[in-house]
Amino acid sequence: MISRIKKLEKEKVDYLNNLGWNLEPSLDDYDVYDAFGETPAGSKCWIEMKFRNDYWDSKMLEKKKYDSLMELEGIKFYYVNDNKAEYYFHLDDIKMPPIVQRYCPSTTLWDKRKERKEVYLLEESLALKIISH
Repeated sequence: MISRIKKLEKEKVDYLNNLGWNLEPSLDDYDVYDAFGETPAGSKCWIEMKFRNDYWDSKMLEKKKYDSLMELEGIKFYYVNDNKAEYYFHLDDIKMPPIVQRYCPSTTLWDKRKERKEVYLLEESLALKIISH
């Protein structure tokens, strides 16, 4: 599972680099970001990526992950790819919606239990860019 996700992340990094970005994939599976580097304008940036098999009308982002991303210096993006489209959220420019509680998979790979987490549910209208499949 992780190798499949890392492959998708690497493909997205390569795609963005072909568009003028200068990104590197995260080397650590437990980083709060999946890619880092520079935007085409040369600004330092961080990207968290999610690849979803199913479509949901709002895109879930864990509050803990958001808080950790926002502590980093530079521009923060949240990228979501589901079976309908790709969504790019510029987190620095979004007024975050209210926090909600959701049961989410545990962060440990060997534990299949779900735990209650604080999350944001981002509406598609908040996305900087949407690319339909």
